[in-house]
Amino acid sequence: MIVRIVAIASALMVAASIGMAGQEGADEKAPATFKVKFDASTGPFVVEVHRAWAPNAADHFYTLVKNGFYDEARFFRVVPNFMVQFGINADPAVQSKWRASIKDDPVKESNKRGYVTFAQTSAPNSRSTQIFVNFKDNSFLDSQRFAPFGQVTSGMENVDKINAEYGEKPNQGSIQSQGNTYLKAQFPKLDYVKKATIEK
Repeated sequence: MIVRIVAIASALMVAASIGMAGQEGADEKAPATFKVKFDASTGPFVVEVHRAWAPNAADHFYTLVKNGFYDEARFFRVVPNFMVQFGINADPAVQSKWRASIKDDPVKESNKRGYVTFAQTSAPNSRSTQIFVNFKDNSFLDSQRFAPFGQVTSGMENVDKINAEYGEKPNQGSIQSQGNTYLKAQFPKLDYVKKATIEK
């Protein structure tokens, strides 16, 4: 079975967003390397980003974090021995402003344990806001255009503790349209990002 990381509810939504100026301004060029601290409900973890690995992804991630996009975002897809995915904003109105997609990056690093990558559909250039952290070596994703842009350098034990009881049950279309209102009502035990900040 071919496993794909699904970024949004339907390929139609992705196709509609590609090339649109729906994003909140252009992405800022990120530093060559930088660290982002995620204060999660399971405990903190730090992602070190290397722009040389995937510059489009690094710039987009940097801009999203600086704008507080990941604050209060739920870890809505948790597949043990595979990965944990998040990156749909708590507020649908905010999510819609960042719906534009970014161009693919060549895959330079492998999807090893702790490596962080943007999710996408099977369509090229469909990365938007969702990211995932690999729980194990998922190198089979490398040939499917999943280009890691960072690595968890501390707190991976807190990533491992993210609640997996709901698996892949949360509906991404409902998250897109209703945000945390839907998730809090239907999946109240989901772990989440309290705040994501760029470390000085």
